[in-house]
Amino acid sequence: MRVRLLLPGFLGLLPAMAMATEPPPADSVRIYRCVAANGAVTLQDAPCAGTHRQQVLDMQRPRDPPPRPALAPATAPAPPPPEREVRIVTVQPPQPLYECIAPDGGRYTSEDGLGTPRWVPLWVGGYPPPGRIGTAPPASGGGMVAGGRPGHGHPHPGGAVIASGTWVRDVCHPLPQQEVCARLRDRRWELVRRYNSALQSERQALTREQRGIEARLDRDCGGH
Repeated sequence: MRVRLLLPGFLGLLPAMAMATEPPPADSVRIYRCVAANGAVTLQDAPCAGTHRQQVLDMQRPRDPPPRPALAPATAPAPPPPEREVRIVTVQPPQPLYECIAPDGGRYTSEDGLGTPRWVPLWVGGYPPPGRIGTAPPASGGGMVAGGRPGHGHPHPGGAVIASGTWVRDVCHPLPQQEVCARLRDRRWELVRRYNSALQSERQALTREQRGIEARLDRDCGGH
């Protein structure tokens, strides 16, 4: 605010209107303070009467405050991230299939890799014992005892002697998965062919086996 005061001594020489001939600044408001002879003080926006002492006050014009910046709209708090779902997937490995070789060179398949067991007699000194040689394990005595050790021969009723021996299994080896799938398909087709000519009592067993092969092809061979 700019205040311009006129001294009392100067007021006695010039009339009051001459003291405020200069226009106020554009951004100011001019106020006249008038003092009468009896000391009464008045404030007005026009010059004082000639008999009054006068003070001119240039005050800054009131202004509206600047507009307040717009508040950003309140945003809802971000939802918490979803809980991470953990899944445990268990993949069953393909079921193996084994090919076994019989003593005569024939080949067959096995699900567990154990070949067909067979009883093999053990010769003593490279010569067979006298009498008849049995091809089956003895019912008691002889044969294989605990620990896999061969037992001793014993007389067979009728005078024959059964030689001691041991159980052996045919050698088996696992087939590649591609070959497993090919043989399963061949087996399925064979079951279909046999079904048409099978007896009613045999068809139930063939149907069960075919269902097992279908499930195995779906699981291990990518379908049919």
